[in-house]
This record gives sequence, C-alpha cells and structure tokens, in this order.
Amino acid sequence: IVTRIGDTAFAIGLFILFTQLTSLSIQEVQSRAVEAWPVGSNLAMIVAVLFLIGAVGKSAQLPLQVWLPDAMAGPTPVSALIHAATMVTAGVYLIARMHHLFALAPMVQEVIAVLGLVTLLLAASSALVQTDIKRVLAYSTMSQIGYMFLALGVGAWSAALFHFLTHSCFKALLFLAAGSVIHSLHHEQDIFKMGGLRQHLPWTFWTFLIGAAAMSGVPLITSGFYSKDWILWSVWSSPISHRWIWFGALFGAMLTGLYSFRLIFRVFFGEVRTKPTGEPGLAMRGPLVVLAFLALTVGFLEMPHTLGNVTLFSDYLSYALPTTELLPGMDESSEAREQLAVTVAALLGIGLAALLFLSGSMLGLRRADQSTDRPSMTLLQGGWGFDRLYDRLFVQPWFSLTRHPSDMLDRGYEWLALCAESCHGWMSHTQTGHVRWYAATIAVGTLMLLGLFAL
Repeated sequence: IVTRIGDTAFAIGLFILFTQLTSLSIQEVQSRAVEAWPVGSNLAMIVAVLFLIGAVGKSAQLPLQVWLPDAMAGPTPVSALIHAATMVTAGVYLIARMHHLFALAPMVQEVIAVLGLVTLLLAASSALVQTDIKRVLAYSTMSQIGYMFLALGVGAWSAALFHFLTHSCFKALLFLAAGSVIHSLHHEQDIFKMGGLRQHLPWTFWTFLIGAAAMSGVPLITSGFYSKDWILWSVWSSPISHRWIWFGALFGAMLTGLYSFRLIFRVFFGEVRTKPTGEPGLAMRGPLVVLAFLALTVGFLEMPHTLGNVTLFSDYLSYALPTTELLPGMDESSEAREQLAVTVAALLGIGLAALLFLSGSMLGLRRADQSTDRPSMTLLQGGWGFDRLYDRLFVQPWFSLTRHPSDMLDRGYEWLALCAESCHGWMSHTQTGHVRWYAATIAVGTLMLLGLFAL
C-alpha cells in the first residue's frame, strides 16, 4: 500500500508529462521540457514533486519508508537483491535519469537533499538499537540511500550513482554474510543470542568485516570511502547546498561506523551464546569472496584529486550526466581537509563501537543497549514511531470506517423506507371512499392550478 502511493503519484506525473510534452521518451521529454518550461515553472515543479513522491516510495525515504524494515521476512538472497540492485535503488535511478526535469525545479532539489539528510539520520539512529541482524541492515539501506538522495539534491548526479554502485557491492555482501550467520545458527536472527562466531565462521567473519568497513567508509582501502567522500565533498563544495547539511551528513557517517561495528562486535566477538553448525560450504562462501573483492576495489574507479585523480566512472557517465558545479575557491587543500573530516568521522564511529560494545569499561551502556523497555529505545526500535503514527492516522480510522459501512448503509435505507412509509400513511388518509371528498379535492386542486396560471 505504501509503495502504491508513490506509484500513483508517479503515474499522475507521467500523465501530466505526456499531456504537456506529447511524449514519454526520456530524450524527447528532457529536450522539450527545457524548451517549454522555464526554471521554476509551476508545471515543472508539479511534475518533479510527483516524480519525487514515486521515487521516495520506491527507495524507502521519508515519509514512505515504513515498508522496508517489514520486508525482511523474505529469504536473505532476495533481500540482498532488493537492497543491492533492484527496487530500493529504483528511485535514485529515476531522479538521476530525469535530472533535466529536476534541474528546472530547484526548490524540489532542495527538498530532495533535506529528505535524504533526515532519512539517513533517522535510519542510522534506528539501526543503532535493532536486535534483528537483518533489520539492522534494512535500516542501514535506508540510511545509505539517504546519502544518494542527498547527492541528487545538490546536483551531484554521478556521485549518487557511484555510491549506488559501491553500495550494491557491500550491501549484497552484508546480506549474504548475514544469511550465512543465520544459516549456521539454526535460523536465529537476534544478535543478542549470537557472539564469538569469528573462530567458528572465519570466512563469514572476514567478508562481513570487509562489508562493514566499506559501509562505514574506512579510508583508502574500501569502496565506500571513495563514494561517500565524493558525496560529502559535493555537498561541501556545491553552490546550492548549505553547511548544516554537510555537518548532518558527516554526523551520519559517524553513526554508520557505530552501528556497523556494533553489529560486528555483537555477532562475532564476546562469548558464544548459540553454538553454530559450522562454516557453510563453497556455494555460500564463493559469492561472499567475490563481493568482498568488489567491496574493496570498485571504489578505485573514481578517486579524488588528492588520491590519484581517477575519473573512470564519471567519464563514463559524462555523456548522460552533467558535472557538479563547485563554489569558487574550492581547491585540493579544501578537498583534503574535507577528506580528513570524513575519515575522522568514520574512525570515530568505529572507535565508539569498540568502546561501547567490545570494551568492558562501558558496561552500563552495554547493558543499556540490551534494554528494550525504555521509551527512547522503543521509539528508535520502532523507526521513530512512524508505523504507529500512520496506524493511528490512517489504518485505524479506515478499519473503523470499514467496520460500520454496512450499518451506515442499512440505516440510510431504513430511513428512506421510514420516510416512504410515513408519506404513504399521510397520503392514505386522502383515500376516504366518499365521492363528495374526491369532488371537493378536485375542485380545490383546479382552483389552485388556475390561480397559479393566473399569476
């Protein structure tokens, strides 16, 4: 139902686009839109908003994000495909592919950036307190796609698609590695019933570690560092961005390292709580190794000026996507300082995770992590209460309405029948059977008609 809201908005946008531009070919639509609509025109903004709603529904961004955590009930390989390369990333591709249209609606672009920032922060904070290993990864997907939306919002189209590519590698790796853990623990998914698995599942541990490092943006050696740094650099140097957006995204990078390595330390370190059956066979290990290799190396397709200036990915997309504009004065030294900030944020998150969940010096906070009865924990575990809010605003009123419509209709029919019966009772009094009464009635009626015509 949630995604259908986005689909409906997208369909309406397509209808308006076709009626105004008489085509649905992307190339023709883009050229005709630029010719027909000036920047900031109402029609361009309406269509962009409708397309944005469609993209938000597909990519599980605020406010249509509530379906994604509940979609974890399916098989883990299916989850890996959904999160890495199919439905969840479709909204990002839609906006990037229709970038000419969104460039005509700068206010909508700002909304995209803000939605991405808010989603990545809310999802990251929710991932910090989840107990189901797959729900942690589900919220991490929402958060990482928030980075992609943030990049799209500041016009960094290629940076968004590069993070799209690197994310598909390390997120597929993380889901399949989580599936290996679940398989070896007799389908147990509660991370508080795991622990100490690195000795029993070494292949899974090292590949999971590589995936978590890539998602956290461990510098130089992981693909996630290069794609996330490109996004943050684009936000910092973009003339249409704001500094508070960059600081929010930087804080999100710290949270990413925190929740990623919370998962590592909870699952693979500490005491063994559920004895595993053993490392899965080659059929499960092989894809993990391939994806781990990609999670480490795909980032080398695009490297910043300070680290080699490799532009293979952006050159490949240069025929379809424009380059990102930079503020005056943004040079290599500015980029190096920004990269240092991103590196510190990622390593700070990992260090906090080690301090909170690996070291015994913060035992009180480790116990608080397991507490689920506090209101704040309940709020975060429930995705900031959006499910409950939507349930009270839409679901329960609808159920109440559908629970009583038969009663309401029946009462309406009964009221009509009662009115008809009352009218019949009143009219039946005129049937007396006396001829003089009928003659008098006809005479009075005739006089009334004559008087009416005389007027």
